[in-house]
Order: sequence, then C-alpha cells, then structure tokens
Amino acid sequence: MFFGRIKQKQENDRVPPNQHVTKKFPILHHGSVPKYKEDLSNWNLKVSGLVENPLTFSYNDLREFDDVSATNDIHCVTGWSRLDNGWMGISVQDVAKKVNVKPEARFVILHAEENWTTNLPVEDFLRATTLLAHSHDGKPLTPKHGYPFRIVVPHLYFWKSAKWIREIEFVKEDQPGFWEQNGYHNYGNPWEEQRFSWD
Repeated sequence: MFFGRIKQKQENDRVPPNQHVTKKFPILHHGSVPKYKEDLSNWNLKVSGLVENPLTFSYNDLREFDDVSATNDIHCVTGWSRLDNGWMGISVQDVAKKVNVKPEARFVILHAEENWTTNLPVEDFLRATTLLAHSHDGKPLTPKHGYPFRIVVPHLYFWKSAKWIREIEFVKEDQPGFWEQNGYHNYGNPWEEQRFSWD
C-alpha cells in the first residue's frame, strides 16, 4: 500500500491537470494517411526560410545522421497522456547545424502532408528534447503515427508534434497553423492547460 501511494504520487507529478493516463497510443489526425513508394523515393524533407544553407534531405540522407534515443511522456489536448514513450530519431539540433539558422528566425513552421502546418517558437523547436523521430517503442513508426518521420516536441501538447513532416521553415513572424486557426491555443503548454485560444 505504501509503495503504491508513492508510485501514484510520482505519476501525478508527471501528468498535467485534467489528463488521464493510457497505455494505448490513440490515433488522431485531420485528413488522410499518406502513402509513399516502398523505397521512399518520392519522399523528402525540406529545411527552408531564414537559414544560410537551405537543404532538401532524402530519406537516406536523414538516416545518415547519428541516431539518438529519448524517453518521454506525451500529452494530447483531447485529455490523454502516455508515459515513458521510447523514441529513436535525429536531434533537430543536428539538422539545424547543417542549415545554419539565421539570428532573425524567431518561429518555426512545420509543414506536413495535405498542406497541414503547426507553429512554435524557435527556442522550443531547438530544445535538446525535440526529435525528428522514425521509431517508437522499438519499432518503426506506423503510417498512422507519422511514418517515415514525425516531429516530437514532448513539452507541448502533442498536436505540435507534427506527423508526416515534409518541411521545416524558419521564419521571423509567427504563422498560426491548422489547429491554431481553428480554435486551439497558439502555444499549447499542457501544464497550464493551454488547450484553446480562449484559455
């Protein structure tokens, strides 16, 4: 009983207000799941905007980066949290070094399939905890979870962790994305319950 209470307290310290913990990995997205050729020859990732060296990476180019692993908790704006997710991928800091981000870049716009976007401050995107992930819990991402790569920004609500990422754009002025233009909070801090624009 005593140990159970300690475990519950530790878990509660990790779960933002009005979230419930699940061991499932719910699938939520807008639009259809993209399909790519088996060899991913029709897939690439563009890094653009306020950078000294804009680049377009093929899938194979990205896999040449050193892999990093991370374990973190994720929190969905719809109310679920999933603890201890194991990710494997690329540090976005390593990608940023390749393009040399200009000092005037203040925001990052993440572009995904079907013209979907989300926005976040550049300092949030460039945290050491942000990944360009290709695997989850020891297995490659499934198509519904963002294969071949998704962004993982664990300190913000999970809609900021864009699936099916195709472009990372560094900009000076903020540009609210799809959900931000449709009532979601512009920043999305789960600990402050920044779910909606009126919060």
